[in-house]
Amino acid sequence: ISLVVCEVEESLREKLKKFRFRKETNNAAILSKYCKNCILDISLDDLRNELPERQPRYPKSLTYIVYSYKYTHADGRVSYPLCFIFSSPMGCKPEQQMMYAGSKNRLVQIAELTKIFETRNADDLTEEWLKNQLAFFR
Repeated sequence: ISLVVCEVEESLREKLKKFRFRKETNNAAILSKYCKNCILDISLDDLRNELPERQPRYPKSLTYIVYSYKYTHADGRVSYPLCFIFSSPMGCKPEQQMMYAGSKNRLVQIAELTKIFETRNADDLTEEWLKNQLAFFR
């Protein structure tokens, strides 16, 4: 059983579906922030700057990232994994983290995401960090 704090709006469900099957080969993200969802052509550096350092991300201030990343494997193959990246900032109260986790789990279920990564510090969100996370899925 999963705690559901926020339901995923139908408009976001549709965006996620279209995003999953997009044809572009650039790095891009769906950033869900402050109940507004947008698709951005964005680098990891710019994405890192979008994450507040110590702001809890629950109900009205949620920030979730679904990131399509152009990943070049060691053997030269290229893939475009869809990654769910979330930050659980240090200093958040346990209740806030539980609410955030419940909302996150619902979004992951609906979007059928399998590459789910957490960072405790927005500064860790680098290309090297993401490549290390993705290396597990070879």
